Amino acid sequence: MTKIAILLSCLLLLLVGCQTQTKSPANPQVQVKVAQVVSGQTLEVFGMGDQSNLISQVRLLGIDAPDLQQRPWGSAAKERLQALIEEQPVILEFDVEGKDKFGRILAYVWKDKVLLNEQLVKEGQALFVGRSPNHKYDQRLERAQQWARLMGLGIWNPEKPMRLTPAEFRRQNR
Repeated sequence: MTKIAILLSCLLLLLVGCQTQTKSPANPQVQVKVAQVVSGQTLEVFGMGDQSNLISQVRLLGIDAPDLQQRPWGSAAKERLQALIEEQPVILEFDVEGKDKFGRILAYVWKDKVLLNEQLVKEGQALFVGRSPNHKYDQRLERAQQWARLMGLGIWNPEKPMRLTPAEFRRQNR
């Protein structure tokens, strides 16, 4: 009985060891070249997957930027994101859910060790909007929004505040 127990234990250890090796996560970051900034929350990038010349849409996680028709905030958010990127490569970092319902890649975007999602919120160019199950940087984004609100930056400017959230604006203007 002990030989069988030892043999089963070894087999179990072997199976568990193989299982953990096959479940190792893929690289959660990738460097890409930005083809264009579509809006304050969406980019088109080269370099995703096997075909480096294929363009993919990327939606910045954790934020909701004003719609382009939501003037002047939508164009300001887009222009600021363009200025932050400066036609340089960026790093995309992924969370739990990889794509949204429109097929866009969901990512946190980094350039020169700056989380651009957070920077846009901190400057009042976008709202923090947590989206389950992607919560990796929710606390950072929430603090950035509190800062922008307290300082009256961008959409929080008391003299010219944004009256509707981007989601409310889109609902009213379909």
